[in-house]
Amino acid sequence: MEIKRKNKVFIGILFLFTLLLNTVLFPADVNAAEPGEKYIIATDVTFAPFEFQDESGEYVGIDVDILTAISEDQGFEFELRPMNFSAGLQALESNQVDGMIAAMSITPEREEAFDFSDPYFDAGPVMAVREDNDEIDGYSDLEGKTVAVKVGTTGAELASELQESYDFEINQFEDSAGMYEDVVSRHSDAVFEDYPVMAYAIQQGLELRFPTEPEEGDSYGFAVNKGENPELTEMFNAGLVNIRENGTYQEITEKYLGDSVESGQQRGFLALVQQNFGNLLSGMGRTLVLTLISFAIALLAGTIIGLFSATPSKALNVIADIYVTILRGIPLIVLAFFMYFTVPQLLGVQITAFTAGVITLSLNTTAYIAEQVRGGIAAVEKGQLEAARSLGLPYGLSMRKVVLPQAIKIMIPSLINQFVITLKDTSILSVIGIVELTQTGRIIIARNYQSGPMWIIVAIMYLVLITLLTKLSNLIERRLVAND
Repeated sequence: MEIKRKNKVFIGILFLFTLLLNTVLFPADVNAAEPGEKYIIATDVTFAPFEFQDESGEYVGIDVDILTAISEDQGFEFELRPMNFSAGLQALESNQVDGMIAAMSITPEREEAFDFSDPYFDAGPVMAVREDNDEIDGYSDLEGKTVAVKVGTTGAELASELQESYDFEINQFEDSAGMYEDVVSRHSDAVFEDYPVMAYAIQQGLELRFPTEPEEGDSYGFAVNKGENPELTEMFNAGLVNIRENGTYQEITEKYLGDSVESGQQRGFLALVQQNFGNLLSGMGRTLVLTLISFAIALLAGTIIGLFSATPSKALNVIADIYVTILRGIPLIVLAFFMYFTVPQLLGVQITAFTAGVITLSLNTTAYIAEQVRGGIAAVEKGQLEAARSLGLPYGLSMRKVVLPQAIKIMIPSLINQFVITLKDTSILSVIGIVELTQTGRIIIARNYQSGPMWIIVAIMYLVLITLLTKLSNLIERRLVAND
């Protein structure tokens, strides 16, 4: 019976290890090229019409199509790394990516940190309000109102400048769709965004209007880290000249900004599910794989740290206490940024977003499991250990044969709850470019602006997944108890 149980554990570990290898070695990267040298390019895929995901799951848009045309012209390959704008800047600064294309304005401040290509597009920010809002017709009407902006953009800079003259509050968002929804749902009164992006959104059915004319804008450029990848910038510039001369550039801009662009149509709930089911299922799969691998690692490490807390050794007690105190005290999003951006800079290495995500979740979950193990052992009556020791059993054998089996029964409900928490925590990892279920929902919303129905769909998928896994965990718990 013991051998069979060990075999099952071995098979489970082997399965999780296989999943890890499959995900790390064969990641589902966008525009992944054939094996060979290629560049990793960061982009914000919630910024239509410059970069977004179409209904077939492909990343498209003015930026993506321009980069694709230039790469074909110059003979280099690339992978897109989707993440929000501010995270993309950090990834570029830490050399986690080779370049960034995300409708990024060339400003003096950014030129201090990055090297830019020649400008490939000119656009200025503009203010928009709800379609039925007749109170705001100019900047002076913003007095006492609330404005939504996107972090790190020229629209945010314009709002900050205007705030010095007009007293209004600013709500900051990481993606365009979120700030649009904030205005439509009446939490904010106005929004600032680059004119082509906002015009495209309104064309797709977003209920906003322009009370003012667009401001004079900045030029967009392709960016690399200061002093890094100069050959990439040179190829971009040379390719940009060529695609402008052969008409490809004009075709791309007309495709997304011309009169022939089709207006968006509102879709029903079921149609929204049907059209995006594949993408949502893929995102849920990444969520599940991240959870299983991270929790398996944390279960092993957490048990060890928890045993450190329960041993008579003061040194091991201190080690466990320091680990738990530090890891429980650091917010998960800060830990994710640290692992993906700071650690590579300190060590001079590159790690994938998936690997950083697994490490982040594992470190965080280990701290909580360690406390659950310590609490489970503490809940077993001390007389149990004393009785085993009085019979001549050594400490280690007494713990393994007498205390731990009883502690495991006590810990199982807490471990099941921690598994659910870990699954939901995967949504935070979208900040480092992992397209799990929540980020998949954001990407879809950036295309169709139907945030209400989409978040309901995502919530239902989480609910179904967590319910099924909880039922499975409860079944395993009952069988373990019955076997004992």
